[in-house]
Amino acid sequence: MNVRGFVSINKNGKWVCVEGLGKKAKCLPDPTVKPKLLVPILEAYLQRRGVVLPEGYLSGKVICPNPNFRAINSNVFPPEVITYDQWKQLKPKQKYTLSGWIKGAFCSAKKDMQESLNEKLCSTLSTAPMLDRLELKENKYILGEFIEFKGKQDDLLTLISIRRSKVRSLIVQKISKFDFACSTLLVLYSLRDYRSEGAASSEWKKATVSSSTEVVFKPQNSTKVHKFKLSSVISMSLSA
Repeated sequence: MNVRGFVSINKNGKWVCVEGLGKKAKCLPDPTVKPKLLVPILEAYLQRRGVVLPEGYLSGKVICPNPNFRAINSNVFPPEVITYDQWKQLKPKQKYTLSGWIKGAFCSAKKDMQESLNEKLCSTLSTAPMLDRLELKENKYILGEFIEFKGKQDDLLTLISIRRSKVRSLIVQKISKFDFACSTLLVLYSLRDYRSEGAASSEWKKATVSSSTEVVFKPQNSTKVHKFKLSSVISMSLSA
């Protein structure tokens, strides 16, 4: 989840985010709700593939990898949330390999049983179909296939390195402090590191482009491609 600024949780469970002094606080819905809804969907998929899990064995996680994420009183955040500070403390293997995340996402079980299930899960999930994910403003997500960028020739040349074979994910940020005056965008993108099983590099590359640049994306189960203003995009994850 690409959240930046000082983040706290109010009594209703919503996240309150303030990006800086004088900035208006933003209230975001509890991001742990969606992963909880996705767990039974994943369990049903695994069951169809012949992997039956004990009840309560699988749980969801919300990762906040933005370096500008600052948790206010991190003790009140639910265990499903991995804050940026916690993310930094994880070893590369824990961050990026499937087995590392399985250990953190599953409840404790007998060692032999867990190792057997983990082996089946690794095998099954490694052959699962993968989709690109586009995150838009107002907490909207679209799964599908990233096609290309559209825009001015100079901007396209700047973004030429962003292709799925090289890039794992990108984050879009406004450069201007005033929304109405924003004409340029900062695109931060993370390269794949095939030395670490296709994981993302810890360093972010930068590209500056016009806000008129568009993302051409084909949503899942759609026969048509759609264009989205890059200024409306929060982040995008590309499958290998």
